[in-house]
Amino acid sequence: MKVITQDALKAWLDRLASETTLFAPRTVDGIVLYRPVASSNEITYEYTRPKMSAKEAVLPSTDNIVSIEKHSQDVTLSEPALEKKQVIFGLRPCDAHGISVLDAVFIGREPVDLSYARRREATMLVGLACPQMWEGCFCTSMGGAPDDPRHVDVLLTAVVGGYTVNTVTEKGQALVAGLDLRELTGDVPPVTTGGTEGGLPPERWPERFADRYWDLLAERCIGCRVCAYVCPTCRCFDVRDEVAERRAGFSRYDRLRCWDSCTGPNYRITAGGHNPRPTKGQRLRNRFFCKFYYMLQDYGSTGCVGCGRCIEACPVNIDIVEVLQEQVARGKKQEAQAEVTA
Repeated sequence: MKVITQDALKAWLDRLASETTLFAPRTVDGIVLYRPVASSNEITYEYTRPKMSAKEAVLPSTDNIVSIEKHSQDVTLSEPALEKKQVIFGLRPCDAHGISVLDAVFIGREPVDLSYARRREATMLVGLACPQMWEGCFCTSMGGAPDDPRHVDVLLTAVVGGYTVNTVTEKGQALVAGLDLRELTGDVPPVTTGGTEGGLPPERWPERFADRYWDLLAERCIGCRVCAYVCPTCRCFDVRDEVAERRAGFSRYDRLRCWDSCTGPNYRITAGGHNPRPTKGQRLRNRFFCKFYYMLQDYGSTGCVGCGRCIEACPVNIDIVEVLQEQVARGKKQEAQAEVTA
């Protein structure tokens, strides 16, 4: 196992900041967020999990996916190009797991989302293992771990005197090439883990579709959509066209992809005004079915990584873990009633 010292790490990050767009944990108005930094001095090194996930680096909240220019009668379309490659440093394993879920949706099968694919190809992930599971975390129940290296290019783990460096991919090997690494002389501290019940088996979810529970849960929901915005895997979006420039003989329009959420009342409204999910209960049900049933059916993995951000952010205390536990309890109750009937 190789180790990089704190000073060598900062020198490396300064070089990356000059050569790429470097995203890293940064304290903004007292809140830690993944944000572009110009130097290693702007980075926060001691933190739990940033308030927002890192998905905005690969799926921006507002993204110009194509520009349409009209010169008199001539029309041209162009796709904005990235100015630089980008590196996300200090990525917690749950957030890296979240990006892998986005990968499955946008580039894991045809048709590939070209805008996402270009940004993702230009992005390298340098993870930082969590020393423990934080309050509200349940990543181990979702197949992850605080020190999970599977979804990053390089994984760093804090030790006395610096960080261990685990290169996971070819991208990672190229990224750390030439670094001054030393042999590890001590032990890597153990990671404190825990977990909660993972919820219903996928094949049991259809049984819960018509359950009155979703309407009862929705009595609390105010449809604010904050759960989707802080989630590392939520990827629903809206597309809108805006006038960017207009003058005599010339006009330019930008087609923007903007974050949206299936819990919003207008999300599924069709051009004719019909809404196939008119109630909050139906929309809330869809959110949970999407994460724990539809995603598994379509992409082979759940749409939840156990970061716990939605629990922390929800203003009416809708707790995703409690929902999963309630579904398990209702499933067991249904089994018991069936046995009594039989």
